Amino acid sequence: MLGNFDFDVIVRSWGYLFQTGMLFTLKLTVLAMAGGIVMGTLLALMRLSGNRAVSLFATGYVNLVRAVPLVLVIFWFYFLVPYIAAWIIGSPAPVQVGAFPSALITFILFEAAYYCEIMRSGIQSIPRGQVWAGRALGMNYWQTMANVVLPQAFRNMIPVLLTQTIVLFQDVSLVYVLSIPDFVGAAGKVAQRDGRLVEMYTFVAVVYFALCYGLSFLVRRLQQRVAIIR
Repeated sequence: MLGNFDFDVIVRSWGYLFQTGMLFTLKLTVLAMAGGIVMGTLLALMRLSGNRAVSLFATGYVNLVRAVPLVLVIFWFYFLVPYIAAWIIGSPAPVQVGAFPSALITFILFEAAYYCEIMRSGIQSIPRGQVWAGRALGMNYWQTMANVVLPQAFRNMIPVLLTQTIVLFQDVSLVYVLSIPDFVGAAGKVAQRDGRLVEMYTFVAVVYFALCYGLSFLVRRLQQRVAIIR
């Protein structure tokens, strides 16, 4: 089998795979992570809010998103949102959102539900005495959260947040269904062009394994250090 394995096709496509495909994957991962953490933190605060309506809204959103397959959300947003946006603004033609903005917004909305649960557990892990201390110093709810609770929660949740980001990095490959040239999409184009599906997809699997395993190892080391600090 290895005798027919064409390593040269990988060498010839190296620049395109990493400069176009992997760069797109990393860009989408970083932006979706940042947006997801911000929105997830807001959702977590809403879920913990004493306002029942706000809490129910956030809970419903999180449960709904976590119950729907990501690939379905990608298709839904990419194909339906242009028509919904046109209906809202009264445009006769669908609003052109674009592949990258569609993918970015989809991943932010989807990952926010998962980051929300991570942040909620992190906030709840902070002793209530910390909150009471902040209130005793004259801080209101939002000041206490911003200056006392959230910094400690973020420190405690860094390993879990990074683990979820590794999952996000893997999930980004689903944009392949929209013919977007992420790392998997770029490899797919080369595979179809040269008729070397085995070589290209094997290479993709090896790269993903090496990156995700290496990042997971670093997260475990970080988790040990955080545990020592505690």
